[in-house]
Amino acid sequence: MSNTAQEILDAVGGPDNITHFTHCATRLRFELRDASVVDKDTVENIDGVLGAVPQSGDRYQIVIGGAVQSVFNEINNLPSMKSGTAASNDDVKAAARAKARGKNALVDAFFEYLSDSFRPLLPVLLGASLILAFLAVLDALHIVDTRAETIPAWLGYVNSMWRAVFYFLPAMVAYNASKKLDIDPWVGTAVILSLLTPNFTGLSNAASFAETTCTTNALGTEQCVTQIGSLPLQLSDYGGQVFVPLLMVPILALVYKGLKKIVPSNVQMVFVPFISFVIIMPLTAFLIGPLSIWIGNGLGSGLAWLNGHAPIVFAIIIPIIYPFLVPLGLHWPLNALQLANIASTGSDFIQGPMGAWNFACFGATAGVLFLSIRDRDADMRQTASGALAAGLFGGISEPSLYGIHLRFKRIYPLMLTGCVVGGLVIGIGGGATTNTFVFTSLLTIPVFTPMAVYGLGILAAFATAFLMVVFFDYRTKEQKAVAREKKEAMKAGVSAAPAAAAAPANEDAAAEATAPATEAAPAPSFSDEAKADLTLTSPMAGELVALSDVNDEAFASGALGPGIAISPAAHAVVVAPCDGKVTVAYPTGHAYGLKSASGVQILIHIGMDTVKLDGKGFTPRVSKGDIVKRGDVLAEVDWDVIREAGYDTITPMVVTNKKKFGEVTPAAPGPVGISDTVVTVAPKEA
Repeated sequence: MSNTAQEILDAVGGPDNITHFTHCATRLRFELRDASVVDKDTVENIDGVLGAVPQSGDRYQIVIGGAVQSVFNEINNLPSMKSGTAASNDDVKAAARAKARGKNALVDAFFEYLSDSFRPLLPVLLGASLILAFLAVLDALHIVDTRAETIPAWLGYVNSMWRAVFYFLPAMVAYNASKKLDIDPWVGTAVILSLLTPNFTGLSNAASFAETTCTTNALGTEQCVTQIGSLPLQLSDYGGQVFVPLLMVPILALVYKGLKKIVPSNVQMVFVPFISFVIIMPLTAFLIGPLSIWIGNGLGSGLAWLNGHAPIVFAIIIPIIYPFLVPLGLHWPLNALQLANIASTGSDFIQGPMGAWNFACFGATAGVLFLSIRDRDADMRQTASGALAAGLFGGISEPSLYGIHLRFKRIYPLMLTGCVVGGLVIGIGGGATTNTFVFTSLLTIPVFTPMAVYGLGILAAFATAFLMVVFFDYRTKEQKAVAREKKEAMKAGVSAAPAAAAAPANEDAAAEATAPATEAAPAPSFSDEAKADLTLTSPMAGELVALSDVNDEAFASGALGPGIAISPAAHAVVVAPCDGKVTVAYPTGHAYGLKSASGVQILIHIGMDTVKLDGKGFTPRVSKGDIVKRGDVLAEVDWDVIREAGYDTITPMVVTNKKKFGEVTPAAPGPVGISDTVVTVAPKEA
């Protein structure tokens, strides 16, 4: 995996281009200074990578699958990462979000808060759900009655194993949420744990506390209230209640950070937690806790009403919306509702229909696997088989979603057909419920009631999606033509050059991969003079400035390679600085990668942050794979459009495979034309 780690790090621009780096259950999550330097095709061609997902701003996700933790650790253990050049603190993240415009930044921050509060808990939730699945199998086989009034001691102990996760889940969420908001996570954890102590839960004992009164509500649930002075305190069981920490921690963060500003630093260790406890613990017990339960119960009741009055509609809506919620991270509120339902009523009705989406997702992946085996597509077969295994046995949809479905948009309507059919079956059967939060996999089928309805529903979803993909295919005509070519090439005993291969702007090893490897794709013909030429002329007319003067740390620091920058003249066009091949040509026209005839790999980035213009002002004149001569026009640019949008027109040109050569010498600042040499590259000494 070490090669994979290094290739990924190089592909995203190296440590200096990373402002924050973390991971979820299946994906590496990057926040980059400049995401436009990352070539998606090159990332996806790295061994062990299932897919790449560019996101808004400069966020970038790389799908690894079940090995994500190992790859994450390997990247962090690379010498260049250990040197401390890559920032990875929340302050940098906050600064990056602050640059976003409009209301989207707040929306993104909200869902990022939800995601990062839950995401680290996925492994323990999965582990606990499998313990429950094991007990459900024993119960279904009548080996043990898990619901009997008297149970064996071993069963009581096993119950404590899975209940440890779900009962103390609010404390775990509070810890993650506190870390997310950059406050002491143990302070947030302690606030929630105060509601889970025997001292607090014991207040419900009316025989021990004269101020406590208990009544039975319309649902048959006992509700207790006690008096603390003149204030009524609602006593609830907060085990498993995740809305409480999600609402409490932001308020705690305001108090905690405010105290840090006013309490002298030499006594902050004592008095900031103390005052936070004195304020937030009572506020949570008297107000935030009851309000959170009211919100959770209210939302759950609304969905329960829809499920009770229109179960078929409900069972279809849930699996249909999930494929659109998961890629955006918007599924976390529904997951929180599932946990709230279980905590308040002892069961949940959302996860059953949700299983129809998961198994439709897995069925579509199985269809892709079938076609990849038929077409002898080894790369897709590896991706699909890993994603299918993660789904069927782990209930994890991300490898399928990011590794395949979002790359081939034809899959979505085919998969949604499976969602509708599976939801319809579950709805007609009256729905399916579960008494615990689980990942919907083959192993957790026994925890759903009625199991036959749920099993039939997910089978229908899986089979429908599978058949739809097999019959209608997931690829466009062009993609199928490429697959046929590869299949014919394999029959002939040769390897077809990968149609999607592309060189990143900053990785010489991957650039070599774009060179034709077989007789089917002969190398472009260059003159001997061009092959020996290690000079680069200016990509445009204008004023040459030092790269260090560029207002972008990734370029100015040399992290993306040595080179120069040009402040363009009026009406300047962007031209090729050498004879070579276009290895990267962004559809937006704002950046180009070239590999010269002599092997020098070059990145030309037109303006700063101009990827956000989405092509406005750019007229590309070349495409990826084109052969160009020195001076050929790469793009025409309306510089006024860039300036009016508020972006800098400065255009860096850097050598991204410097390690393959010796010294890279830029020309002195001053006026330049397109025939002037601005960079000289020396051959590497033997």
